[in-house]
Amino acid sequence: MTVIWLTGLSSAGKSTLGCELHDRLRTMGHKVEMLDGDVVRKHLCKDLGFTKKDREENIRRIGFVAELLAKNGIIVIVSAISPYRAMRDEVRSRLPCFIEVYVNAPLAVCEGRDVKGLYQKARAGELQEFTGVSDPYEPPTEPEVECRTDLESVDQSVRKILEHVLVRLAPRP
Repeated sequence: MTVIWLTGLSSAGKSTLGCELHDRLRTMGHKVEMLDGDVVRKHLCKDLGFTKKDREENIRRIGFVAELLAKNGIIVIVSAISPYRAMRDEVRSRLPCFIEVYVNAPLAVCEGRDVKGLYQKARAGELQEFTGVSDPYEPPTEPEVECRTDLESVDQSVRKILEHVLVRLAPRP
């Protein structure tokens, strides 16, 4: 089955798009689960920090759970920053139907949307190794879908993702 991996900076819109996509796919009658990076960190990865090694382990764990769900016929939506290209590629290599969605918004836009104040804390030096500020984000080089959330509405972005997903889900003759 399919894993839809939404990657992008904090506050780019990954969770917003993921939730809307989840609701639409469920309404269409699909079995679907969502793995949100913040929720997974709180429950499955609370022992991990934000070093490069810990971030990589976080993505491995999310990828493992996504793989288990997908093997059981569930469409899995992952919304996680997943800053390192190599880790996303590692997860992709284990999944027959991996759809990478680059949720792309400029850093300034993400900072403006930041309701948790994380960027402000990172800029003040209160948060170390914060993606996009003091730790790198490696954008996808060839995502299956790119959503420009600074230029598109939620509906436009979700429709773009759905078009790609539904083609992948269509029975092959």
